[in-house]
This record gives sequence, C-alpha cells and structure tokens, in this order.
Amino acid sequence: MTTVNVGCILLGMSTLEGSRRRSLIGLAERCGLDHVAVGDHVSFVVGAGFDGLLGATSILSVAERMSSNTAVYLLPLRHPVAVARQLGDIAGLAPGRFVFGVGIGGEDPHEVEICGVDPRTRGRRMDEALQIVRQLLTGEPVDFQGTHFTLRAAQIVPAPTVPIPIVVGGRSDAALRRAGRFGDGWFGIWVSAARYGQSVQAMEAAAEDVGRVVPSWLNALNVWVGIDENPAVARQYVAPVMTSFYGIPYERFERWSPAGPAEHIAEFLVPYVEAGCQVFNLIVNGPTREQEIEAAAEVRRLLRAAVGS
Repeated sequence: MTTVNVGCILLGMSTLEGSRRRSLIGLAERCGLDHVAVGDHVSFVVGAGFDGLLGATSILSVAERMSSNTAVYLLPLRHPVAVARQLGDIAGLAPGRFVFGVGIGGEDPHEVEICGVDPRTRGRRMDEALQIVRQLLTGEPVDFQGTHFTLRAAQIVPAPTVPIPIVVGGRSDAALRRAGRFGDGWFGIWVSAARYGQSVQAMEAAAEDVGRVVPSWLNALNVWVGIDENPAVARQYVAPVMTSFYGIPYERFERWSPAGPAEHIAEFLVPYVEAGCQVFNLIVNGPTREQEIEAAAEVRRLLRAAVGS
C-alpha cells in the first residue's frame, strides 16, 4: 500500500503576523494535513521572497505532528556549508519531520545574478552543493575539490539522528539525472501524470547508471488548485493569482492546475499516485485561508480513500 501525504502551501505566509500564522498552522494540523510546505526566493522579480529554511523552521516550531518541506529551495544561490548547518539545526528541532526539496531556479535571472552567481553555472553548482550537503550531514569531516566549491576538513555536528530526504526538482533531462545521482526522489510541477511516471523512471535509470541503490524513493508534486463547488468560481480564484505570480496567462498552466470541488481535485491526483508520487503540496486558492486549509484536508481524505492509503 502506498502512503500518500497531502499538505498545502499557504501563499503569502511571510507577510502574516505571528499569531495569525500560528493559528493557520494549528488549523492545518487539526484538520489532519500531513504538512505545510514553503516556497523559497531571495529576490523574485520585484524583490519579493521568503527564505525557505526559515519558513520551514517557523512551521516546525509550532506544529506538534506535521512535517514541512521546501518546494523548492534554490540551493545554487547559497553556500552548501551554511545550508548544511541550517539543515542540521532543523533536524534537531524536528527529527524526521522535514524534507529538503531543492531546485536551481532561474525564472528570474536577475535574482541569480544579485546573489553573485552566473546563471549559466546553476546546474554545476547544484551538483557540487548536493554532494557537499549530503556528506556534511553524515557528521564526518569533508574534503571536496570542485569547480565552484573547495573544502578542507569541513564538518557539521551533530549529524541528524533521522536522515533528511533530499528531493530534487526540475523538468529537464539534466534535473532528472541529478535526482537519480544525488537525490532521494523527484519534485515535479506542471506535468501530466504520464510524464510524471516517465520522469520517475528516468530518475531511477540515472541512479542505476552510476550504481546507486535507493531502497525507497520519495517523489513529490506541487499542484496549483482553485477550490469551489462551482468550477467557474474556482477558476476565478486560481487564475488571476497564477497569472500575476508568473506573468504568464493561466491558460498556459490550466491543464495541470485543476479548479473545482475537492472531489474533482482528488480525482485529478489519483493518476499521479499511480505514477509514483507520494507527497502532494496543494497551492490552494479559495475564498479564505481557513477554507483553503479545510479544502486541502478534504482532498487528502478523498485521495487517500481512493488509493487505499
């Protein structure tokens, strides 16, 4: 039986006052969601963003049961030793309750440039950073000689008592190879269920090519959704938000971003479970934040019932 975890990403969490944020996290936990996930940007388009590891920490420090994940953290924009230190601290705060989703970003090249990174090197920096972070999280001293990072006797202690899964995002062939070589799974967005399954197979093949044996893959998906009993109203909730956020018409994303009642959303997600997805981050858009959380919980209930999880 596949265990399916369903949670949500609450847009604009970084702008909420502390008590309001804690209230919503508490509601998500009471409703039975498995996690509240966070995005990550340093300075996106107009300078907007919120640090993903800080955001996850703020959730984990309030929630007693729920986990969190970054969806996805722009690892190439940071130094991997500093990131490993933060991950070690998160592992101590909430053992076994964090999944490190990572990606190379690039939707806004200026964001990459102002972090002192040549956008053309993002992939190679990611490969090196993933290797370094993985080694540092063992707690052992690390020597590393790469194109972008050089370390001698680097060490982060204590090592996590429960390993932190690293799930690699990206739709390109290079991203899938990276997930297979260095990750514990793949993080998808804006793909059909058929392509999701093909991507998982490509990742697993890449792991086999380098002799990696991963006992249990952890695969995830970000899904923008609009929630309302009336699909036309639900579409009005999600369409303008996506268009504003990405500067691209919603119609470009519509086939991967369902709008309608919870039953419709759950039905849409079933084929992704069959394709190998275990973790869903619902980016829910509805009339109020409370209703968004409650709708995500209902999608979770229906989806788990449908797949026997």
